[in-house]
Amino acid sequence: MVEEPSPEAVSQFVERFAGALANAGVPTMAARVMGAMMVSPNGTMTAAELADMLKISQPAVSGAVRQLLQVSFISRERLRGSRKDHYRIREDVFAAMLERRNLALTEWEAASRSGAALFADDSPVCRRLTEAADFFAFIHADMDQIIKNWRAENPR
Repeated sequence: MVEEPSPEAVSQFVERFAGALANAGVPTMAARVMGAMMVSPNGTMTAAELADMLKISQPAVSGAVRQLLQVSFISRERLRGSRKDHYRIREDVFAAMLERRNLALTEWEAASRSGAALFADDSPVCRRLTEAADFFAFIHADMDQIIKNWRAENPR
């Protein structure tokens, strides 16, 4: 049986996880809140608990939570008998996030194709924009299949 990790080890993990997300473009405070939510035993925390765990201010938590609500990483709920908002990490959260990100590829493809249509087929600009559109379509199709495969192997 594995022993419970120390608070220091958990904190180090949260910061390492947040750093990896921040390096990929996730805002730092939102990444730290994501890390904290990932290690929450029941997947739910209040703003006060997040602020205490991460040693950050309530306004910092508020901004991070707002960002995470917008991308559907977490949901807000009220537990019976509580006046406080509780934030719950979504089930299937990373597949759902990639699914949303994947939708952007469709927009990038369409924008690239509309740009390519402005130029002669043999122009360098048309070739470059067509290549970009083809790439976005290719990645979109593969990512869509990857998400379907993940969900088939890991039903909720």
